[in-house]
Amino acid sequence: MIVTAALAGDAGAVRKELAAIGKLRVGVVSAPKANVFFVVADAGGKPRGVTADLGDELARTLDVAAEFSVAHNSGELTDELEKGLIDVAFLPVDDERKKRVEFGPAYVQFESTCLVLGSSDFRTNDDLDRPGVRVAGEANTTTIRAAARALKLATIVPVPSVGEAIDMLRNGKVDAFALGREALAPYQEEIPGSRILDGHLHATSIAIAVPKNRPAALAHVSAFLQDAKASGLIRKVFDGQGQRSATIAPAE
Repeated sequence: MIVTAALAGDAGAVRKELAAIGKLRVGVVSAPKANVFFVVADAGGKPRGVTADLGDELARTLDVAAEFSVAHNSGELTDELEKGLIDVAFLPVDDERKKRVEFGPAYVQFESTCLVLGSSDFRTNDDLDRPGVRVAGEANTTTIRAAARALKLATIVPVPSVGEAIDMLRNGKVDAFALGREALAPYQEEIPGSRILDGHLHATSIAIAVPKNRPAALAHVSAFLQDAKASGLIRKVFDGQGQRSATIAPAE
């Protein structure tokens, strides 16, 4: 178990800001397939994936259990975190989100691109930027905001979840689906002839986050994440969840 300097320094303040109800409320996002960000539910309904494992590890540093709140997308998690309905989450970083929650260190970096059907003539993300092209993205997320900035002429279509966006792409209701490159890879394998476009809409990181105005909480989760990278815990979690190709964000 990782024990951070933040908890040792003022355990009472940390637990008051991170586990006031006697549990650590951790926000995660579900999708049909897990990756370094998304989780899936096991047979008993418990979320399984990288962020769930990290939430459990963080809870252990507080000597409490993790209680998971499962959202459809990172926008929903941002709302919950801002309102104090959860204590911690792992979220893609962008300027809009920084206004609403407090970020600690990143654990992974990623870039967003688009998945298209093989019947299309799109090869790069720039090819999508023309009238009549419909690009789906999860509502109120870093990626859909990046798509809207990059694709001025295309129509950006907000959807609640990854599963719904993939269904829309399969059925021709949209022309492309924007998401992280690694997250798109398993869906490309499932849809014959589909391809992931060259280039990217944006590049950012996924970091640990807490509500604003919780300095003890921020100090503790930041120390936890840095220790998790230095100790090899992040690598162990990635490998244990089948994410061996994922690159850990550098120390901050």
